[in-house]
Order: sequence, then structure tokens, then C-alpha cells
Amino acid sequence: MAGEIWDNVIPDEEKKAYEAAGFGEASGMGSNPALLIIDVQYRTVGTEPKPFWESIKEFPTSCGDVGWNAVANIKKLLGTFRENDWPVIYPYVAPKESFDTGRLAAKVPALMGVSAKGYEFVPDCAPQDGDILLPKRHPSAFFGTPLVSYLVERGIDTLVVTGCTTSGCVRGSVVDGFAYNYRCVVPQDAVYDRSETSHLVNLFDMNAKYADVMPTDEVVKGLSAIKS
Repeated sequence: MAGEIWDNVIPDEEKKAYEAAGFGEASGMGSNPALLIIDVQYRTVGTEPKPFWESIKEFPTSCGDVGWNAVANIKKLLGTFRENDWPVIYPYVAPKESFDTGRLAAKVPALMGVSAKGYEFVPDCAPQDGDILLPKRHPSAFFGTPLVSYLVERGIDTLVVTGCTTSGCVRGSVVDGFAYNYRCVVPQDAVYDRSETSHLVNLFDMNAKYADVMPTDEVVKGLSAIKS
């Protein structure tokens, strides 16, 4: 696990402990991938790239310009999936209604005040005809949704998971996907979080236990190998 994006956050002694226990082996890619684009809406990035403290003046739930950096990489992945007619799935938080507050709204009350504009998808990686829209009420894309049915019907064996937040909906979806025995791949620069520390710690932990974490360009290279 040496030479990784999280090296300056995770102490060497702790990395050695994971290695000694045998964590962090690669799962590899299968032969039939699907792309998950989680919560890439204006409410998580703002309507234009701005530093975090400026962006949250528009949407308190925004992660700022780190989200826009990830959007550029999601767009690369999306192009590869569209070229190959592989499934693209959009798990997203739908507008909260007054009868549907739940624990998420109680924990993050700012979600209840997001305008309709905030729930629009970012145009650079927005859904097209044939994509699967998957409204969700909880962090995991699997919880209370028909996602598994879609994946089984298409014979999917690999999930490329992008979007936000790294520590929340991305991680929740990866852990559940792993539990269903899907190979999970997380492009480290195509996911984002409002906390850089939380982002890096969760990338490290997912890579150790649940997913293969790597830069977008490496993911695209792996997908190209499937094509050939």
C-alpha cells in the first residue's frame, strides 16, 4: 500500500498493520461492468466551481470545487461506458418531502431546505435516455432500491463507483456492493467529500477491505482491457 494518495494521512505503522494482516489485495475487474454516479447534483458541487466556503453560500451541502474536479474524471469514465453500451446508473437523493424526514434529514437538516435547482444533475455527467435513475432515501444505493434486480438482469459483475460523498454514500454503496459479491472499483479522483481527511481515510479503508481504489486513468485502462 506504499506510494498511495493517502500516505501522508495514514501513519506508516498503521499501513504496516493492515499489510501484516493481509488486507489490500486486488479484486480485479470482471467482464461486465456498470457505472454508478452517486449524487452528482448541484447541491453537492454548486452551480459553478467555487472554493468550499464560497460554494456553501449557494448550497450548504456543497463540497465545493473538489466536486467539480471529480466531475471532470466522471465525464471520462462516462464516455468509456457510453462507447461500450455498458449500464450507467444514477443513485441520487430525491427532494425530501415533509412526511419523509427520517434520520438522514434529522442528522443533516440542511437537506430539507435544498431548492429544486440543487437536485438537478450536473450537465457534464447527466443521465441520457437508457440510463437507470435510482432515487434513494439512504446513503447506500442498495438500501430500499431495486438496484440488485437491475444488476442481476444485466449480468453485472463489476461496479465502478463514483460521486459523493466518499465517506458517506460512496462508502455505503461500496460496502453493500461488496456484501453482494460484486467487484467494486473506486476511481479515487472521481469521488469527492467536503473533508479531505475523511476522503483519504475512507479511500484507504475501502482499498484495504472492500474495493480496488486507483486513479481514473488506471480504471479507464482496465476497462479498455475488457473491450479487447
